[in-house]
Amino acid sequence: MATIKQSDFIQSVADALQYISYYHPEDFITNLTRAYELEQSPAAKDAMAQILINSRMCAEGHRPVCQDTGIVTAFVKVGMEARWDNDGKPLMTVQQMVDEGVRRAYNHPDNKLRASILADPAFSRKNTGDNTPAVVSVEMVEGGDVDVTVAAKGGGSEAKSKFVMLNPSDSIVDWVVKTVPTMGAGWCPPGMLGIGIGGTAEKAMVMAKESLMDPIDMQELIARGPKNKIEELRIELYNKINQLGIGAQGLGGLTTVLDIKIMDYPTHAANLPVAMIPNCAATRHAHVHLDGSGPVALDPPSLDVWPELTYDTSKARRVNLDTVTHDEVKTWKPGEVLLLNGKLLTGRDAAHKRMTDMLNRSEKLPVDFKNRFIYYVGPVDAVRDEAVGPAGPTTATRMDKFTRQMLAETGLLGMIGKAERGPVAIDAIKEHEAVYLMAVGGAAYLVSKAIRSSKLLGFGDLGMEAIYEFEVVDMPVTVAVDSKGVSVHQTGPAEWKARIAGGLGGVPILQ
Repeated sequence: MATIKQSDFIQSVADALQYISYYHPEDFITNLTRAYELEQSPAAKDAMAQILINSRMCAEGHRPVCQDTGIVTAFVKVGMEARWDNDGKPLMTVQQMVDEGVRRAYNHPDNKLRASILADPAFSRKNTGDNTPAVVSVEMVEGGDVDVTVAAKGGGSEAKSKFVMLNPSDSIVDWVVKTVPTMGAGWCPPGMLGIGIGGTAEKAMVMAKESLMDPIDMQELIARGPKNKIEELRIELYNKINQLGIGAQGLGGLTTVLDIKIMDYPTHAANLPVAMIPNCAATRHAHVHLDGSGPVALDPPSLDVWPELTYDTSKARRVNLDTVTHDEVKTWKPGEVLLLNGKLLTGRDAAHKRMTDMLNRSEKLPVDFKNRFIYYVGPVDAVRDEAVGPAGPTTATRMDKFTRQMLAETGLLGMIGKAERGPVAIDAIKEHEAVYLMAVGGAAYLVSKAIRSSKLLGFGDLGMEAIYEFEVVDMPVTVAVDSKGVSVHQTGPAEWKARIAGGLGGVPILQ
């Protein structure tokens, strides 16, 4: 039997969380590189290039791959024969040990991670300050060792989780293929989909999440052929979802998912519970095995895993945010790549709620938005000589309900975020001849390198959700909704779904 030191468990969790903040799993990089090389959609290929470049930069710079450093989930398997040594300190529960590991990881001075967890979720929603508590699942197993799998799950992908209680005679395939397009692009494809089938409602959800901890092996599975019904189902769903043409970042393309993972469990005769949870382009998870010999240090991956890519800006249009006019904005075309330069304002959910409340009371806002652009972002705190930490976009649809009032009453010219805009926002953009620009989700460190300075302008008590002014140089974005209301998140997937259905001139797409 092993004696596991409490301190070793805590340190192993902390080190694993730091590790996954800047190292993608090798299987993810290998499979994303393959998808990048096969991709024929220019917009999707550009997005995947940014994700891969960002990933290598993070591996080299030890900074987070995404500004949303996630809510921590830990799957802990404790051997029935294991003993715990608390080093003479108060004995902690597994939850307390995991939380202490999270606390250490997220407050690490050399790579401080963003605290995103809010207590009192239905009411005051106050930030806990250290990203605790984690969500911990504990299972007692045979043996005397302890296994811990940690994941840091971003809010954008977690928000797209789905559950249904099907009738036993219903088709799981039909439900999944019908549901995936409703998830939009806020989960930052390409990534994985985890599916849990059976058990009870909560069991299905846990299985869907846990399945995402397995390595990506779809290409190996296809090459050797399925050995059982679950593997057949994985391949069928992989092909049918990619045939939807959603593509990287929802821009339209050949690869929407890199893999489908499935776990199942016996269920009641009257039920067929099915859960689906996506893992985004910032997929983060690691496994450590504690056998009593000390804390576990994970080996860094070789940089040879990453492709050598550089971001080509030669064909993009440069925009001066300090002098841009309404007439200039109206010349921008859907899908066009822009490089933003000048001063850019920031603000997301909490700031928008406070601003619209102020407008409703006819109060003056702390910032003049006339002819300005706002970036939906909640950056990581800066370390060392950084102007700002990783600062990728947050999901823009959460700001849809504020868009019309902001455009109508502040003179705002445009917005920057990730993923699609809904009908309410698109109608408002068209009415006011404004524009929505998309930055790539999963390229937060790359984006931060374009930010040369950051200044707090308002709502400082909101922390990362406050209003800042960034000075940016050549920040890459794509025109996602133009001043006429044309959305590339509608036109792109429709175009590529049709192309894939037509065989793209005989080119084999899905192998």
